[in-house]
Amino acid sequence: MMIRRWFVLSICLPVLGLGAAYGSDSEPVLFAAMAMTKEQEASSLPTDSGVFLYDRERATWERIGPVILFMNSIAADPSDPKRLFIACGNGIVRTTDGGRTWRMTTGWRESDLNKIAIDPSDGRNVYASSVWGVVVSRDGGDSWESANDGLPERYSRTILVDEQNPERVVVATAAGIYVSYDRARTWNPVASGPGEVVLDIERSRADPHLWIAGTEGKGVYISRDDGARWTSAVPGLDGANIYGVAAHPEDPSRFAAGGWDRGVWVSTDGGGSWADRREGLPSPHVTAVSYDPVDSGRLWASTFEEGTYYSDDDGRTWREGGLHGAYVFDLDYVIHAP
Repeated sequence: MMIRRWFVLSICLPVLGLGAAYGSDSEPVLFAAMAMTKEQEASSLPTDSGVFLYDRERATWERIGPVILFMNSIAADPSDPKRLFIACGNGIVRTTDGGRTWRMTTGWRESDLNKIAIDPSDGRNVYASSVWGVVVSRDGGDSWESANDGLPERYSRTILVDEQNPERVVVATAAGIYVSYDRARTWNPVASGPGEVVLDIERSRADPHLWIAGTEGKGVYISRDDGARWTSAVPGLDGANIYGVAAHPEDPSRFAAGGWDRGVWVSTDGGGSWADRREGLPSPHVTAVSYDPVDSGRLWASTFEEGTYYSDDDGRTWREGGLHGAYVFDLDYVIHAP
């Protein structure tokens, strides 16, 4: 793996918006948060790094947000998609006008942010996971505070809000999966599951009782009771570092997982059996996977420094999707209204 080089982000951020290619209505858009490490190993300016949205009409990626290295993820307020937050190495930046202007909302205490989650019932509640723990805003991102009561390990890779019960927040930490039932004021461990570093976690939109998690060194875990209990799911991935997991948004029988030196593995029977689908990818090192929110059935995978690829047949064949040379930290979708 590479050595990260950090860059200072000032309060005055470049203005970068989107064109009309994404339409006028709010719609899900595939995004990649990435750094162009292969082409810019000796570069001091991260001109090809940041958050990129996929223009499916042109089959190209377009940048949104400031030009800075280590833009780790993006999230939109479900009640107002013009309010977007980006988790960065230096803090959290926010736009309230759909990406035309951006402002840093955090101070020097908040850094190394990984993921943002927003309360779907009240956009004033914004949660972020970081190397230093969970931080929370109760006023829409104007101010932030630590929220680590009950977390034995603060390193947190990702965080989610339960859309059916917004008081329930789930965070993936270095000590496993923790849940809060009071909007991140206190945390408790799940009854069972991986007790090690959880690298990614996703809930099935097709069946909210199904969850999938990728871990560091312990492969893939699945929960079938809405995150209460977890079991190891893929014997072929035991011992693997799984950086990305995905649940199909419409078909609860389909899951995908991608990891270092393991490529992509796919299940089409609800996690009962899995197939190794790394053949056709230029690298076995996969850093993120995602099902496309619009092109039903399309599976995306990002290979380390060799670009993104997509498959329309559950990974049996792959096509190049762009971003060659990128190290993608997050590959997912965001509801965006330009």
